[in-house]
Amino acid sequence: MSTAIRDGASGGAKAAHWRADPYTRALNAGRGPLFLRRADGWLLPLEVERWCADADAADRTVLRRCRGPVLDIGCGPGRLVAALAPYGRPCLGIDVSRAAVARTVRTGGPALCRSVFAPLPDEGRWGTALLLDGNIGIGGDPPALLARVTQLLAPEGLLMVEAAAADVDERVRVRVDDGLGRAGAAFPWARVGAPALLRHARAAGWTAVERWTARGRSFMTLRRAVSGPTTPPS
Repeated sequence: MSTAIRDGASGGAKAAHWRADPYTRALNAGRGPLFLRRADGWLLPLEVERWCADADAADRTVLRRCRGPVLDIGCGPGRLVAALAPYGRPCLGIDVSRAAVARTVRTGGPALCRSVFAPLPDEGRWGTALLLDGNIGIGGDPPALLARVTQLLAPEGLLMVEAAAADVDERVRVRVDDGLGRAGAAFPWARVGAPALLRHARAAGWTAVERWTARGRSFMTLRRAVSGPTTPPS
């Protein structure tokens, strides 16, 4: 399994919103304020400080459950990739933001500047994929994202997903906004709570094998569904 550090641009105009100045400035500074702004003015705060810090106790509950080589989709500034090193697991972070990839590399983590929908190394051989920090919203189409992850994982691979705390299932267009009047281009995004995530997962051929919460965050482990009866997780 290759873990070489690479920083090759891919994703084109679809990735331009994460290269906008508000996001890049926040990552370089390691702090917000930073938001996703809907067209109606509603703001979703982005936890830049947490993303730029070390992996916390909630993150570690996910990392302990990883199996095999790990692909962190939307790795941001790389705290999870860096935290995987003590576990001795090959890993790779991918992100469409060059600033995020650069910060990941500076922490000593392998990273690639590329969209999850672009060709990726070792497709079909990853043991675990991560979609944390709201990244189930990438592309604004959770079923399409779940289908793409199916192509990336090994047949027995695991997908660790973080769901929104609210019972929500929405697809919207948003902008990265610093709350000071500066914003990037609009792009599609989605927010998915646990009930909706379960529905989308089952429709895409996944089954939930574990659910848990840590520090107010909601997580789920998904595995490709197998034929025969299954018992829903509690």
